[in-house]
Amino acid sequence: MKFNEFFVGQTFKTKSLEITKEDITRFAAEFDPQYMHLDEEKAKEGRFNGIIASGVQTLAVSFKLWIETGSYGDDVIAGTAFNNIKFIKPVYPDDVLYNMVEVIEVKEKKNEAGLVTVKFSTFNSRQELVFEGDLTVLVKK
Repeated sequence: MKFNEFFVGQTFKTKSLEITKEDITRFAAEFDPQYMHLDEEKAKEGRFNGIIASGVQTLAVSFKLWIETGSYGDDVIAGTAFNNIKFIKPVYPDDVLYNMVEVIEVKEKKNEAGLVTVKFSTFNSRQELVFEGDLTVLVKK
């Protein structure tokens, strides 16, 4: 979509994606090797009662689901900011995540592009909010 096709209040729902235990441990082994993501026995003794996904993985999955809607298409130039990131609830193995994405700001630039800011609200299959964050990107007019 071109910059001029986005408007404040516009909403999108992404498809869903299941996060398996294997997804969690594979991601954590490479990018966030902490016990609550890798060591099932030790994680059971912690506050979450088992392995949970890394917050960074939850953010990455949320971003992936949004991009797969194709809303930006080839009109996106680059991301400029990811703000107000909140990891609200843990993501457990076999949780199914989806996003509700709302356009919260559009800002015209003098050149041939504008800034579009969207708010991610990522939910699990129990309709619990697990993640929020605001993404700003530069989009062609």
